[in-house]
Order: sequence, then C-alpha cells, then structure tokens
Amino acid sequence: MDLKIKMKDAGIVGAGGAGFPSYAKLADGADVLVINGAECEPLLYTDYILLKRELAMVVAGITLVLKHLNVEKALLCVKDHTAKKLNIKDGDRISEGVFYKILPDVYPMGDEISLIYQATGRVVKPGNLPISAGVIVYNVETCLNIASAVVKGEPVTKKWLTVGGDISNPRVVKVPVGTKVFDLFKALNVNVLETHVVIDGGPSMGKVINYENAVVTKTTKSLLVLPKNIPAIESKFIDGEKSIARAETACCQCTRCTDICPRHLLGYPIEPHKLVRTAKSAVKFSPDLVLPATLCCGCGICETLACCQGISPKAVINEYKLMLGKEKLRYVSKDDVSPSKEREYRMIPSLRWESVLGVKKFDKVCEYAGEINADSVEIMLRQHIGAPSVPVVKTGDRVSVGDVIATAQDGLSLPQHASISGVVTVYDNLKITIDR
Repeated sequence: MDLKIKMKDAGIVGAGGAGFPSYAKLADGADVLVINGAECEPLLYTDYILLKRELAMVVAGITLVLKHLNVEKALLCVKDHTAKKLNIKDGDRISEGVFYKILPDVYPMGDEISLIYQATGRVVKPGNLPISAGVIVYNVETCLNIASAVVKGEPVTKKWLTVGGDISNPRVVKVPVGTKVFDLFKALNVNVLETHVVIDGGPSMGKVINYENAVVTKTTKSLLVLPKNIPAIESKFIDGEKSIARAETACCQCTRCTDICPRHLLGYPIEPHKLVRTAKSAVKFSPDLVLPATLCCGCGICETLACCQGISPKAVINEYKLMLGKEKLRYVSKDDVSPSKEREYRMIPSLRWESVLGVKKFDKVCEYAGEINADSVEIMLRQHIGAPSVPVVKTGDRVSVGDVIATAQDGLSLPQHASISGVVTVYDNLKITIDR
C-alpha cells in the first residue's frame, strides 16, 4: 500500500507541533528530509528517550519516507547536550542516507524555520512551507509512528511524553492516547499544589490546562507542573488587548525585541518593536502594517527577555494573529531573504533561557518510567489541523485497541482509533470515551 495512504489510515500527525496531518507533507520537490529531535523547549526529554530506546524504529520510519520520496539524504537533528548524552557526533552515519546533525544549544532551535536553516543552510521564504525550499520536516516520534504503522500495522494509539517540572521524579512515559491527565498524575504520584499550574507543552510555548479534566492528545509532548510565580507562567496570563493599549504609550522604541527575534535574524520582515506601536485599527484599514505578525513563531523571547518596559510584544502579536486569521490574511513572500550577519552572536543559549524563564532548577534528565495503562480514555475528534474526525461507532459499542472509531472527512483530515479496549460513549461529535 502507498505510504501516504498508510500514514493517513494510521492517523499520524506531527507529534510535537500543531498537529498537521503527516501524510499531507509527502509532496514532490524535496531533496532532503530533516528530523526534528531538538527538544526545543527546556525540561523536555521525550525525543532523547526515543532516540535512546527506539532508534531502530525511528530510523526505519525515516527510511520509509526517503524511499517513498526518492530522496537520498536525511538529517536527524539533535542539540549538542543531547548528542553528548547519546555519545554521537556531527555527521555520524546512522544508516544508508541517514546522518546526525548536531545543533547548538540555543533557543528556539526546534522552530521549524530555524531548524531548517541550521541543518541545511536554506532559508524558507517568509510565509511559505518548507517544501518550497526542498525540505520536509518530521518529528522523531512521528517517524516512530510511521514505522509502527508500516512494519507492525499499528495505528497511533500510544503517546510518549515527559512528565516534569517542579516534581520529585520527572520521567518519560508511554500512555494511551486520550488518557486523563488527572488519572496519569495519580498513577505517578504527582501532586499539584494550589500554587502551581500544569502546562501541556514546554514552559515557553505550552498552554496552561485544567489538569482535572484535560486529556493526553496526539500532540502532547509534555505535562509540566510549574509554580505560578515564575516568569514562564506569569507571561501566560497577560491580556492581549490590554497589552496593545499599553504598548502604544509605553514602548520606548529601543528595538531590542526586534534585535533578538529569531525570525527577524533569519531575514524575515517581522519587527516586533513596530508592531507594538501600531494602532489596533490597522488590521481593518491598513492590514499590510501588521501582516508580518503571522510570521511570528511564538517563542516568547521578545516578551520574557527583551522588553525593558514590561510590555509583551508576543501578546500584542498574538492579538494581531487572531484578527488577521478572522480576515483570512497572512504574509506570503515570493522573494528570498538573507540571515543577519549578527544572528550567530544574538542567539539565546539554552541555559540562559532556562534561567530567564525561572525553570532551570527543575531541569533534571529524565529516564523512561515505562508504559502506564488507563481504565478510561477520551479520544478527541479534533486532534489535528483540518476537518475533525467523524464517529463510526455509537454509544454502547464494544471496541478493541486499534479499531477505527472515527473516520477522516474529505480534504485535510484524519481518522481516530481506540487506544484501549472497552465500551464506547459518543459525546456531541466532540469526543469518544472508552471505558474498560
């Protein structure tokens, strides 16, 4: 069967990003495959554990993609600190056509655009997809899932993730998709104090969740328990609209947020210091003024490190993104851009970024704690970019692990599969619960 169909039928998405259906990335025009194992954010060790324990399956997935695309080279990218732990060097050959690429320990090196430039020397034109530069990017776990689908015939029913932060024993676990976070924490004896919150994702770009009703999805890379009073968390409660109003008067135009913006340093026409002083009405009357906001990767450097006035350029930019999204406007360039000569000297060391966020003391190298079972799961029907899955089961049906419980719609969409065996309950075409 065609690899693209296999990947779609298995419900494979980008395992650490926004949930783009992985089959849709298999397009003509690529001449290099880049595998993202950078663990962009602090405190995350999921990819490290996968490379330590499941390298053969990861490489099997990479090889399948290379063969399908008729591409001869893949670069498995990891940061220097991970390379040291795994005792690997830049350029080491893993298998036919697959090589390690060692990245500097800087943030946000896992950002797709920064990763592509660091690994290949190519800059993706602003607003364009990586394929426009001849590159396809997959996450380490995505490659593992590709191999599992083809070699073992297994759809995506399990998720690898880091459980860490301000807890006594951070670790990496493997759980059924749809596992309730509350149940997982109970199984791992993780206690969340009233002074703390839980983040789905990394401390910089992850989202605060209600751990009592949240579930693990196909894109959950980590669950972090962190104090509310550290910069990483305080920034997540900034009001975007108030930030716009405040920025118009408080910004001193020092340009520091622009000077160290990773996308700006790659030559992208995004200048946060100009965006923070632009009137909100520009989205409606002069959208070109704020259109570059759609080029922001959301790393938060401008917010947590750059501004001396306590303004959040990130919050301002996020508001513009929402407004532009409603108008279906985004920046797309046909022109090439060139990285700044200052880029090498303005990148943010990972250890410094941990200190800025207030999470350095919580960074402990994780080990694998095994597979955690679940007695009940909630499979969300929208775990990917595109149209949500459509239930093909009804309340009261009995299913087994791997059974299709929801199919893909026409266009960009994916199916969902039972991650445990049990009895189904369908809720308003939003989720499917399975109880053992």
